[in-house]
Amino acid sequence: MEFDADNCVAAFEIEDAPVRGRIVRLGAVVDEILRRHNYPEAVANLLGEACVLSVLVGSALKFEGRLVLQAQGDGPVSYVVADYDSSGDLRGYARFDAEKVAALSSGEWARPGAQTLLGEGAFAMTIDQGPNMDSYQGVVPIEGETLALCAETFFEQSEQVPTRIRLAAVEHKSGEDNAAAWRAGGVMIQRIAGDETRGDTEEGWERACTLFATVGDDEMADDDLTADRLLFRLFHEDGVRMFEPSVVLSQCRCSRDRIYAMLASFPPEDLTDMTNDDGQIEVTCEFCSRSYNIRPDELK
Repeated sequence: MEFDADNCVAAFEIEDAPVRGRIVRLGAVVDEILRRHNYPEAVANLLGEACVLSVLVGSALKFEGRLVLQAQGDGPVSYVVADYDSSGDLRGYARFDAEKVAALSSGEWARPGAQTLLGEGAFAMTIDQGPNMDSYQGVVPIEGETLALCAETFFEQSEQVPTRIRLAAVEHKSGEDNAAAWRAGGVMIQRIAGDETRGDTEEGWERACTLFATVGDDEMADDDLTADRLLFRLFHEDGVRMFEPSVVLSQCRCSRDRIYAMLASFPPEDLTDMTNDDGQIEVTCEFCSRSYNIRPDELK
């Protein structure tokens, strides 16, 4: 597969500090996901950050599987989900109340954040290792105006790993026709615990966090600033090494076979209620908006 430097994820380490991390850059991939639905800017921004976060965490899996990130609350955005699997496929979707989001965006919040949009609810990350393996899920309350803060709390409580995360999703306009396109990016760093060889790692971690805090949203979504150059800009004084990147793809997991399996789980009377006048059941994938028309007799 030809490498796409504009849609990639890579691990890195700071050579003179007890810090490891991952960096994500998304261009056409996140733009395709966000334009599949008519999302208001605030919702698109939230979903874009969720997509980046799912890649940051999911790309660290050491086995074949997928990472599903979900946030659900009682706010104008009732549900946001993004999942990334070990083959590099990414998809995302958000459910929202258009009127409530419009009212919120036109009020005191010029750019409402995660807790304002989602309200009271839960943030969860699920590791799915396939049908024959147990899944692992961690859940924390939605706290803070960014999904990054929710994820930092998750790692602090579930993994006991000090973690710092920055996420950004920005719509840029460029070219002679001033065409708009979404871009997104993110960086995550985690502290490596001290041992007899490393000694106490607190000082090195604090220094890395201070440098990390200087990264801006514009830098993470800048199409002229590659991942390796951004890392060099942040950590060149201590030395930073970026490992081989992996390509991220916009790819939905829906299929006719999956739809068959889902519909087959319903009792016959429910299938009858679902059937349209033309004798078919229409199922539309929430993620990619692809529609499937299934005749009930096919399920037999």
